[in-house]
Amino acid sequence: MTDAPPPIRVLVCDDQALVRTGYATIFSSQPDMDVVGEAANGHEAVQLALRLRPDVVVMDIRMPLLDGIAATRRLAGPEAEDAPKVLVVTTFNVDAYVYDALKAGASGFLLKDSPPADIVAGIRTVARGEALLAPAVTRHLIGHYAEHLRPASAERDAVVRALTVRELEVFQQIARGLSNAEIATELRVAPETVKTYVSRILAKLALRDRVQAVVLAYRTGLAPSTS
Repeated sequence: MTDAPPPIRVLVCDDQALVRTGYATIFSSQPDMDVVGEAANGHEAVQLALRLRPDVVVMDIRMPLLDGIAATRRLAGPEAEDAPKVLVVTTFNVDAYVYDALKAGASGFLLKDSPPADIVAGIRTVARGEALLAPAVTRHLIGHYAEHLRPASAERDAVVRALTVRELEVFQQIARGLSNAEIATELRVAPETVKTYVSRILAKLALRDRVQAVVLAYRTGLAPSTS
């Protein structure tokens, strides 16, 4: 009989005490989660995360002292070491917030009116190292906002040169927000094969996870059309 994995260590960050308490109550009731701390702003979140080393930070966006996007960048941005996963949960579904949060290093984005079960599932998803990109609203917002960006042609060429034709195909399916199983069905290959492709793509492009792959795909104009 194998030992159960350790619980997911969760840090809750929101400037509303009632929201923090509600989240903490819900998450603490899960057998595989342990709420290790609560923060009322981004500054507190950064300080607590450095001390408590959570696996996942549930992060609001609009907060005093330091907003959630800036806090996410400090915790999970390119310069961060031993970074926790950040799940942004907010009432604001403005295009720029979604794109900026993911670009800052967040592993997922949900709205606060999502059912509690979806937020709990989201924590488990990002804790596994997967990107929370399945909700159609997230894909739509990223795509809509990124359509107004000028594609980075040099970066686009570098991506095309780095990947094989098949890897580029998988890269574009990742940008659609598809899971490995969905990509396998789409391309008629085994899920294990897709997993291998995804690992190679992330390694070749020096990307931390699938979220960064999506942001890169839109930034370079390589993402499939969202129309």
